[in-house]
Amino acid sequence: MGTPSSVLKLHARDNVAIARSDINAGSHLAELDGLTVRSSIPAAHKVATVDIRQGEAVLRYGQIIGFATSDIKAGDHVHTHNLAMGTFERDYAFGADVGAPPRATTTDVFQGIVRADGRVATRNYIGVVSTVNCSATVAKLVVEHFSRPGALEKYPNVDGVVPITHGVGCCIEHNGEGVQQLRRTLGGFVKHVNFAGVVVVGLGCEANQMGAMFMAEGIETGKMIAPLVIQDKGGTRNTVAAAVAAIEEMLPRANECRRQPVPVSNLVVALQCGGSDGYSGITANPALGVAVDMLVGQGGTAILTETPEIYGAEHLLTRRAVSREVGEKIVNLIKWWEEYAKREKGSIDNNPTPGNKAGGLTTILEKSLGAVAKSGSTPLTGVYRYAEPIKDRGLVFMDAPGYDPMGTTGQIAGGANLVAFTTGRGSCFGAKPSPSVKLATNTKMFARMRDDMDINCGDIMDGGSTIESKGLEIYRKLIDVASGEKSKSEELGLGNEETVPWMIGAQM
Repeated sequence: MGTPSSVLKLHARDNVAIARSDINAGSHLAELDGLTVRSSIPAAHKVATVDIRQGEAVLRYGQIIGFATSDIKAGDHVHTHNLAMGTFERDYAFGADVGAPPRATTTDVFQGIVRADGRVATRNYIGVVSTVNCSATVAKLVVEHFSRPGALEKYPNVDGVVPITHGVGCCIEHNGEGVQQLRRTLGGFVKHVNFAGVVVVGLGCEANQMGAMFMAEGIETGKMIAPLVIQDKGGTRNTVAAAVAAIEEMLPRANECRRQPVPVSNLVVALQCGGSDGYSGITANPALGVAVDMLVGQGGTAILTETPEIYGAEHLLTRRAVSREVGEKIVNLIKWWEEYAKREKGSIDNNPTPGNKAGGLTTILEKSLGAVAKSGSTPLTGVYRYAEPIKDRGLVFMDAPGYDPMGTTGQIAGGANLVAFTTGRGSCFGAKPSPSVKLATNTKMFARMRDDMDINCGDIMDGGSTIESKGLEIYRKLIDVASGEKSKSEELGLGNEETVPWMIGAQM
């Protein structure tokens, strides 16, 4: 495909270009009419292509990513020392860019697990869910029992016993928004299609009472959902023994499942990015967007999330909203987060993280524009509260903070049976019960962390692949993993510690 250029200008309107690799001061950029680089530019960072006066907008992707805090000369390094956030008007143009949703001409299939109620799973686990941090140790001890060599040898169709533990559940308003959201989250895990059976473990005196949670979430106990309360069972050892006995009764029935061909329309994919860099919005995220368009074309569902990480790019989603009502839900979320940040004496621009900035990202506006690329070009069909069950097909959005384990927890609770996770710095992440496919944004990191990464999207920047061909590769990998192939994070055993519910409200 030829030798790639030293820099990449992403849009004709841009006044910065992105370094494909480290560029030394004094270098001449032939692709920018011989522009002389005035200071060293690290890989994935920005170089000014023209003079930019103090206060002028800096553009990447043809969109505003911030404003110059001092005069910037053509050839200068553009980063945190001379670029910062600023206020500007967005044109929300609700529904202006909505087109016909993609429609595939053939029906693709994967090897899924069809539950009795018709829902389709990608994994066949038994879960041990704690209602409160105080019951987390019991849950982990139960899982340790079934992690011993040979413990599940008689049940080859069971993928394992999984702990769903967390650090909250008490000293909160008993009927407040916080406990309601926690119950919605944990209820989503108890009812998750990837669990053939679940043991729910409570302490007994916590604010998040098990009975109230079951009632709020419509959970009915039975042979495959067993409630246990430590204080009623007589302590830790007795509860562990009771949980082990309950799971041993569930295992034969769980083992009866078999994989069979089912349409890709049964996939609900959580879209995530963590440890992003300056390449994320150029390689892995837009390639994942191509895969999302293919998934939606098959009737499948993709969940975009992390509201602070669409900040400054929300107008790109409102333009794709199928109705004004859907678009205005996005705008209202943005306003809530602005007020929330003000109330907490923080700033939405506290995200990007130090690692994001070292990787070339400067403001949340720049990060958000790259993050939204994960969503492809399909219409936005719905907007959901955190951990709310997903009912719409196609591309939807779920409110969540910009902390990937927390966002993923909400997506899985909402019904995601698969996770697609892009990373530039190298996030070591996995999730259970839904497997994660890790997409590296650059080749150097992929080579360095090969054990954690499923696909290298860096070859788009290197010139060895295209966004379209990489999108097809991602789409096929999602189908393979949904069919039972282990992802890299599963091979490493990641996912037992990554359940992080978003806890809102006062801790008393």
